[in-house]
Amino acid sequence: MNIVDSSGWLAYFADEPNAKHFLVPLSNAKLLIVPTITIYEVFKVIVRESSENEALQAVVAMQRGSVIELSAPLAITASRVSVERQLPMADSIILATAQEFKAIIWTQDSDFKNTNKVKYFPKK
Repeated sequence: MNIVDSSGWLAYFADEPNAKHFLVPLSNAKLLIVPTITIYEVFKVIVRESSENEALQAVVAMQRGSVIELSAPLAITASRVSVERQLPMADSIILATAQEFKAIIWTQDSDFKNTNKVKYFPKK
């Protein structure tokens, strides 16, 4: 299973230099997990920088994967992860979701650098 975090999705949608790193996980929707927090973050950035129509198109593309909602048990696990690792809320939710589904996180976010089961690609 794979999770592409918000930075990866945004790189992909903007066709940034690092977009190529996210083609592998994004090409197989059956193995793609999409935490709802990533939908929130991606929609917010795209609607702010482009248009609501483009943001909605991005959400449709993201929903090809299995969308995972933030349940109460997952929120509690994410809270523990946040405290233990001193991660921001969104990152802790993404990490807790990855742990629950035994998924690899694909990211450009330095908060995940040196984390097990993470494919980290520094922004160029």
